[in-house]
Amino acid sequence: MTKQHRSLSILALVSAAALALTGCAASAEPDDGRLSIVASTNVYGDIASAVAGDLASVTSIIDSAAQDPHSYEATVQDQLALSRADIVIENGGGYDPFVDTMLSSVDSSGIVVISASEVSGLMPGAEDNHAEDDHAADDHDHADDAHADDHAGHDHVAGFNEHVWYSFEAMDRLAHELAHELGALDAANAAAYETNYESFSAQLQSLTDEAEALHSQHAGEGVAITEPVPLYLFEAIGLVNHTPDAFSEAVEEGSEVSPSVLLATIAEVEGGEVRLLAYNEQTAGAETERLLDAATQAGIAVIALTETLPEGSGYIDWMSDNLAAIAGALA
Repeated sequence: MTKQHRSLSILALVSAAALALTGCAASAEPDDGRLSIVASTNVYGDIASAVAGDLASVTSIIDSAAQDPHSYEATVQDQLALSRADIVIENGGGYDPFVDTMLSSVDSSGIVVISASEVSGLMPGAEDNHAEDDHAADDHDHADDAHADDHAGHDHVAGFNEHVWYSFEAMDRLAHELAHELGALDAANAAAYETNYESFSAQLQSLTDEAEALHSQHAGEGVAITEPVPLYLFEAIGLVNHTPDAFSEAVEEGSEVSPSVLLATIAEVEGGEVRLLAYNEQTAGAETERLLDAATQAGIAVIALTETLPEGSGYIDWMSDNLAAIAGALA
């Protein structure tokens, strides 16, 4: 996302983190020997848990649907967890720059950083980082300063939809890359990570099959969105987005939607070609509520498609529920 992110106060955070690091040695949990993974959101935290199993500890910085990823302020606890991580998973593409900000203020030379956007195969110009079987351990050295200075995940990429976790293929690539990174750091358990990845990949394939079944029934039907969050999933189903880019981009950027754009968007919803409205409750505002009211009055189905996992849900179940909600709305 590229809404205005509240920047961290680096001086205050680093000072507080330094105090925490010097004052919490006695109270810190003992090192149990497992690898440590820190994910920017619970979406990636859940995927990491699926691949790592019990062989690594996983911490998600944003772990509640009540937290707005667009304006999240990292805490000293976040910084401390990240400083101790072996692997950090970020979305990249400008969505979660607070991760890069924290990485730039710690010694990240020993931290493996995985950007979901970079390995997704979806971001223009990004190297296809989908791991190969001969991925060497010495390729995981992130000691250079490129990540802190000019990491591809830090800046928003114009024209790129960074909500890559709504692409099942992208998440398969991410999980595959993570399995190889874990295996490189913990060679004794490399086979277990690969087995876990294969199990997760099979579940992703089941979701892909569900999307393809919907595609055969509903390809070409129209939808509307408040933000570009679910577009990769809609594209997989063959649905056509009728929302003017100026509306969804303004909502995404946190900027004001002009009256003319709002009226044009409402006209699209009321025009008879839109079957459902995907509503992101985590970034609701006056303009999105106007669109919601228009859809409701027009008898159009509304489904909530959020950016983080619902409480008590895992990624596979969440996406399965999303597919079921889309199928129900289209039916």
